Amino acid sequence: MAQATYRRPQRPAFATGLVAFGATMLVIGGILDVFRGIMAIADDDIIVSTPNYVFKFDTTGWGWIHLILGALAVLVGMSLFKARPWARFVGVLLAGLLLIASFLSLPYYPVWSVVLIAVYGFIIWALCVDRPRDR
Repeated sequence: MAQATYRRPQRPAFATGLVAFGATMLVIGGILDVFRGIMAIADDDIIVSTPNYVFKFDTTGWGWIHLILGALAVLVGMSLFKARPWARFVGVLLAGLLLIASFLSLPYYPVWSVVLIAVYGFIIWALCVDRPRDR
């Protein structure tokens, strides 16, 4: 009598397809956020300040938020390249937080914020649409 054997599908060693796209965009967006954070921390005068905005924060505070979230985005993006199973969930969560932070910082740096909102939207889409396939 033949006994059926079950094999677990092998995970790829590196990310492919949309996950690789999402990882690349997350690393690029994270680096841009790190630069934006450093810019806001180093020189408050370089950022446009809006006196009557609903979400009024100190630009140095925004700088630290973007610096920390950007550094985490780069680390999670690198983990996505290694096809870590937890990295997709954390990547979507982090991209969502960065999207919200970019929205809230629209009056301080509008062009960067609009670009990064689009980038983080594509990251969320790429990481949610791709399904692992059995190999």
